[in-house]
Amino acid sequence: MNDCPSAWDPVPVLDPRRALRVVPPAADVDLVEAERAAARFMQALGLDLRTTGLERTPQRVARAYAELFSAREFELTTFPNDEGYDELVLARRIPVRSVCEHHLLPVVGVAHVGYLPGNRVLGLSKLARVVEHFACRPQVQERMTVQIADYLADQLEPKGVGVVIEAEHSCMTLRGAQARGADTVTSAVRGVLRDDARSRQEFFALTDRAGGH
Repeated sequence: MNDCPSAWDPVPVLDPRRALRVVPPAADVDLVEAERAAARFMQALGLDLRTTGLERTPQRVARAYAELFSAREFELTTFPNDEGYDELVLARRIPVRSVCEHHLLPVVGVAHVGYLPGNRVLGLSKLARVVEHFACRPQVQERMTVQIADYLADQLEPKGVGVVIEAEHSCMTLRGAQARGADTVTSAVRGVLRDDARSRQEFFALTDRAGGH
């Protein structure tokens, strides 16, 4: 299982050079009880767990959701901006894998995350790690978008931050409205990317290009 503090705990603001711990203590995940609960849930829906195909499904369900609610530990590595780089840094199409907190159904999509550096620059892979951290819990897309933007603004102290998430919610495409092929787009901008029209336009133009719009 992939190795989040409790998925519902607020994320503390840490020094950018310290490790952001995202691995729950082992005692927080009770796979045995989760498997029992999954079995009871399936039986309550009229499923026969004695069949060959379903007999081990409760165990698989428990492990699958434990993995979906867990992110890998990482350090938010930053480096001095010795060259004084002051243009946009943008990581496009970062995979997003989350779970809708209202139905516990998958949310799958991509994130475009960018920032205008201040005194420090960030290791590029860490943008993907931050996205993964906030996605690995029951979520709503609007909150996740704001959390990523605010966290990077707090930790990195850049001149600006922008986040766009495009995702398909299976709670909307597979049930209810059954709007197959529909996706949801959310955005959050901070600092210069919010206040300066040209910088904001550049950011959204680049993310639109990434999405194939």
